[in-house]
Amino acid sequence: MNRLKAIPAVLILCTMLAGCNMSQDEEQDSSESVPNLVTKDIQDGIEKHIEEQTALGEGYFKLLFDEKELQLKLVRVHTEYLANLGPQRHFACVDLASIDGDVYDVDFFLAGDVGAMTVTETTVHKINGQPLYAWEQKRDKTWYRLAVEKAPPNLLGVITGRDEFEFLYQATLPEMAGTAHMWIPLPTTDSFQTVELKPIKAPGERQILQEREYGNRVLFLTLGAEDSGKTVAIRSQIRRLEKAVYASETTVPEQYLEAERLVPADERFHKIAEEVVEGKNGDLVRARAIYDHVIDRMRYMKYGSGWGKGDAVYACDARTGNCTDFHSYFIALSRAVGIPARFAIGAAIPSERNAGGIDGYHCWAEFYTDGRWCPVDISEGDKCSGLSTYYFGHHPANRVELSRGRDLVFEPGPASGPINFLAYPVLEVNGKPAKVKVKFSFIRNTSGKL
Repeated sequence: MNRLKAIPAVLILCTMLAGCNMSQDEEQDSSESVPNLVTKDIQDGIEKHIEEQTALGEGYFKLLFDEKELQLKLVRVHTEYLANLGPQRHFACVDLASIDGDVYDVDFFLAGDVGAMTVTETTVHKINGQPLYAWEQKRDKTWYRLAVEKAPPNLLGVITGRDEFEFLYQATLPEMAGTAHMWIPLPTTDSFQTVELKPIKAPGERQILQEREYGNRVLFLTLGAEDSGKTVAIRSQIRRLEKAVYASETTVPEQYLEAERLVPADERFHKIAEEVVEGKNGDLVRARAIYDHVIDRMRYMKYGSGWGKGDAVYACDARTGNCTDFHSYFIALSRAVGIPARFAIGAAIPSERNAGGIDGYHCWAEFYTDGRWCPVDISEGDKCSGLSTYYFGHHPANRVELSRGRDLVFEPGPASGPINFLAYPVLEVNGKPAKVKVKFSFIRNTSGKL
């Protein structure tokens, strides 16, 4: 893996990383968007720069990194991190994929006015999700780059103990010609998170449905063409505790040995798992061997097709994917050698700032041994080797769980059948799947009171 040889300390103005000084009152003024979070002008500016450089590079954005020239293609702009840094100063974070499939998270600093921005600095921040440096905010509200080896856990995504925040889930409906139905997850209170759901803003007719097997709840909407373009906004006040190994709340862990549509009881999993755990005594030791195997075998890459479905067979064959693929593969291997394992999904709340956007969903897993559940987060352990031991046995406090389990059945449910997993909304228009634009954002409670 390539690494930056030296990381200069760069002074960044206090608005770095999207709204670090935004007050709760300011954010609450609008449920449609988070002020200072997404700046379309900056997005247009960085996309124009990449388009121009790609044309000059004969179809590739060329970037000198670690003494070699990378040939890259644009994957996406992280709109949740776009920021104004001050008069005529801007920041953008972009994913670019190389010709061999590696994904580079690149930080761009820009200068200039709307329509006339120029890039002043370009730095590779992450490779396949693994950070090369972290951002640290000083007492004077300025930001500096910090070598990842010197970064404390809170700058690498981990808040221990407890966390409190408002979580905003927004879904914008597409154009709909006909009757539509939508299923949106609602976070629920359990031993590790307390949820206070605020009044929901949503069009159409609504119901709250509960799924029987895992206890998940959803907001179920019946919509019409007149609801096209409207936004659903769900606010929740969340108190979350760090999760470590804990006593089982169920006496039937065997149910988590059963196969699922995309986590089948495949003979390949049994063969691989038996080889991985050979000579290992006890399920705790065997599970750790499987955890290490997944980290060693897979690369965190959101590139190409097939990733992101939580397809254990795809993960086994491609050896790449996102958090759903990492954990589905782990669960399949664990079950293959008789270790119950289960899946949950939600969002990881940024630890290095107190407000702003969230980069999509995140999922994790747990396995069962000796009457207790042990939490794991393999994709996060893979991104930062210094935290791989922590993530075998812990989930940090800065996250919210939206649902748990796979192949979820609701009544009424989608025409397409059981829901694979539920973080983003499931929308069907005239019985056919349709896409929804989703935004997650948060405001951390720093006063100690909610």
